[in-house]
Amino acid sequence: MTGSINASTIELMAHAHTHTHTHDHFSGTGDPRGPHGQDGHHHAPRDFGTSFVIAILLNTGFVVVEAACGFLYGSMALVADAGHNLSDVLALLLAWAASAAAKRAPSDRFTYGYKSSTILAALANALLLAVAIGAIVFETARRLFEPHEPQGIVMALVAGIGIAINAGTAALFLRGQEDLNIRGAYLHMAADALVSAGVVVAGIAIVLTGLWWIDPLVSFAIVALIGWATWGLARDSLKLGLLAVPARIDVGEVRAHLAGCEGVEDVHDLHIWPMSTTETALTAHLVMATRPQDDTFVQRVSGQLEARFGIAHSTLQIEETPCETNC
Repeated sequence: MTGSINASTIELMAHAHTHTHTHDHFSGTGDPRGPHGQDGHHHAPRDFGTSFVIAILLNTGFVVVEAACGFLYGSMALVADAGHNLSDVLALLLAWAASAAAKRAPSDRFTYGYKSSTILAALANALLLAVAIGAIVFETARRLFEPHEPQGIVMALVAGIGIAINAGTAALFLRGQEDLNIRGAYLHMAADALVSAGVVVAGIAIVLTGLWWIDPLVSFAIVALIGWATWGLARDSLKLGLLAVPARIDVGEVRAHLAGCEGVEDVHDLHIWPMSTTETALTAHLVMATRPQDDTFVQRVSGQLEARFGIAHSTLQIEETPCETNC
């Protein structure tokens, strides 16, 4: 890292849930460990392994049953919903991978661990969903030219089972709302329960009216919903892959916050990037006429960055000489 000869770099790595961590447990000796010599700033994520296994098995089984019933009884709405529920399985696998990666220790080769693998998984998820959308649209369009009246009762019954499975799966993650990764899994499953409710309504409408085109109409609506979610996933994961600043963070506000800290005369070489789909890192050079006598200043600023901006991995380099060029 570029800086003056006398520059000192103090790395403060905090692995906590966003907005829940403080730095009061740091010692003032320059060692970012607790009084017992343990890593006082590492907070292991809660273990949702069992919940993920149950959720993935339930949803995988339901995808198979729903798709089979859709093709067997001529309901493309069921097939489309099965594709949507397949996205549930992929999303759950992604969330599980992120949760597992957060627990893996860094190595000499992967000094940040394997957190960024969640970004690659998100990109793969978007590509698979795009393929699924194309297949569903093709089959639905074919059915428009070869009308076949679906079994509305079967649609309603199968989708009703989907409501129960999605709602039950969402309940498995209800207690982990403080973790953004777990919250994402919860919201995804809760939204899918509503999609299945739409298929139930379509099945009942077909039984009451006999209008077969309600089925492909609902199918296209579900595809549109999946497409919207897929576009958002692809866009956000691509930005993360390019190390863009997370959308929730305003770089100007972060720079102003650092510049407003007591004794700071200038801020340069400010970089903010995602370490994973849930964790953010920061590095910055702070120019100070008087170097702090201990680690208290850096500990306090690092704690503020996490509390205000959710940046849990901060590396701050203190310099006494202003940067003469655009570093």
